[in-house]
Amino acid sequence: MRRYVTEFIGTFFLVFTVGATVLAKAPLAPVAIGAMLMVMVYAGGHVSGAHYNPAVTLAVLLRGRIGLGDALPYWAAQLVAGVVAAFAATYVAGPATMPALSPSGRGLWVSLLAEALFTFALAYVVLNAATSRDHPGNSFYGLAIGFTVAAGAFAVGGVSGGAFNPAVAVGAASMGLFAWSKIWVWLLADLVGGALAGAAFLALNPQERVPAEPSAA
Repeated sequence: MRRYVTEFIGTFFLVFTVGATVLAKAPLAPVAIGAMLMVMVYAGGHVSGAHYNPAVTLAVLLRGRIGLGDALPYWAAQLVAGVVAAFAATYVAGPATMPALSPSGRGLWVSLLAEALFTFALAYVVLNAATSRDHPGNSFYGLAIGFTVAAGAFAVGGVSGGAFNPAVAVGAASMGLFAWSKIWVWLLADLVGGALAGAAFLALNPQERVPAEPSAA
């Protein structure tokens, strides 16, 4: 249970930071979001692996580091935290004043690609920096993960919204930042990106198919 609570706490603060900074139109929102993810990864990595993201949990599941029995409550904790954080951020920062992002036409395909690419990058970094036997007990994994999200938010946040995380996407829709009618765009792209990262990790690290010793994630 402590792992699931840790996932809830980390996901809550990640989505709350996303909502509070975006609703307040903070110019350095990507830095704040990446920094919050970084510190929460360091805080909870030794307990739950600090996924805070259903796509990352999917990648870790496919990599073989956790089983479906853990993945399901991880997903539940992450998604519930995203919704709770959305209401908290709206209460603190006020409701959205901009129209909900609803990609269509070419923008829909661009959003799918952008989300899938950076979710892949995020999950790939998590698997290599926090679960690989080549990096046991390293001190840089949180920084690497947080900066991946910050880089993605700066690069394509204006195109796709920069969720890279189904829990963030659900939270953003709950805040009125993403259109519920297009929520499938983020869910599909992010889960595909996570799954591809898991497959790529195993293809490039075949020795990791054997269960590794416990590490930071």
